[in-house]
Amino acid sequence: MIEVAPEVADALGRRGPVVALETTLVAHGFPPGEGVAVGLDAERRVREAGAVPATVGVLDGKVRVGLSQAELERFTADARKVGPRDLAACAVQGALGATTVGGTLAACRAAGIGFLATGGIGGVHRGERLDVSADLGELARTEALVVCSGVKSLLDVPATVELLETLGVPMLGFRTRELPLFYTARGGPTVSTRVDSADEAARIAHAHWQLGRHSALVLARAPDDSLDDLAPLIDQVLADTEAAGVTGQDLTPALLSRLHEVSAGRTLKANRQLVADNAALAAEVAVAYARIAA
Repeated sequence: MIEVAPEVADALGRRGPVVALETTLVAHGFPPGEGVAVGLDAERRVREAGAVPATVGVLDGKVRVGLSQAELERFTADARKVGPRDLAACAVQGALGATTVGGTLAACRAAGIGFLATGGIGGVHRGERLDVSADLGELARTEALVVCSGVKSLLDVPATVELLETLGVPMLGFRTRELPLFYTARGGPTVSTRVDSADEAARIAHAHWQLGRHSALVLARAPDDSLDDLAPLIDQVLADTEAAGVTGQDLTPALLSRLHEVSAGRTLKANRQLVADNAALAAEVAVAYARIAA
C-alpha cells in the first residue's frame, strides 16, 4: 500500500537525510493555484540544505512517499483531507488524498522517515465541544522530529500543550523559550527545552529515541516576521466559522481561509514564508542527525 519514490528509497537505504512534507497544505492551506508553488518551494529549501524531500499523498491507490511536480499538481482543493484513520480507505477507493500532519506521520512511520516539516501542528480546538486533532495521537506514537511554527493560535494552546505533555511529546523551542503561535513569535506557554542549533536538536532527538522513547519531538521555530496584532481578527474568524456551523476536518481550512481574507493577505504571506523556513530547518536537523547516527 506504500510506494516510496526511488530517490527517497535510495536515501533511506543509505541512512541519508530525508524530510517528509504534507499535501493538505498544498491542497487546502492556500488559495487555488498557490499551494503547489509553496510545496515546490519547501522541497527546494530541503534540497538546498542537503536533504531529500519526500512529499506524501494518496494517489492512484497507493500512499505515495515522494512526488514529482506533475503528481503534486494533482493535489487541488478537490482532494480528500486524509488523516491517519483515512489512509487505507482513501487508497482502496482510489481517491486522491491530501495528507494532514497526522496522516503524513503515519506514512513516515511505515516508510521509516524521521523528520517532517509543516506550518503548525493541530491540537485541541477552542469551545466546549471536544475536538482534538488526530495529529496529537500520531505525535505520541511516531519516532519523528516535527519542525513547525508551534501551535496555531486559533486553537486552545494551553490545552494542546498540556495534552502533549501528558502524551510524553517534548516541545522544543528553536532559539526561544516561548512557544510560537504560528503567525506570532511570542505569547505562548514556556517550552520544555530551548535548543540553539540544528545539531543540538538532532542530538536530543537521537538521545530521546535511544532511551526507548517512541514518541515524536516538536521543534517550534518562531516566524521571522511576527504578526502581533492578530488577536481581534482571530476572535472574529472564530465567531464567523462558529456561526456558519463549520466543524470537524473542514474547520481548520475554513478558519485559515477566512483569516487570510480578513487580514488582507498578511497571514497568507507569512504562512508561505514560515512553511519554507521550517522545511529548511528540518533539513538541517536531518543532515545533523544522519552524521550522529552514522
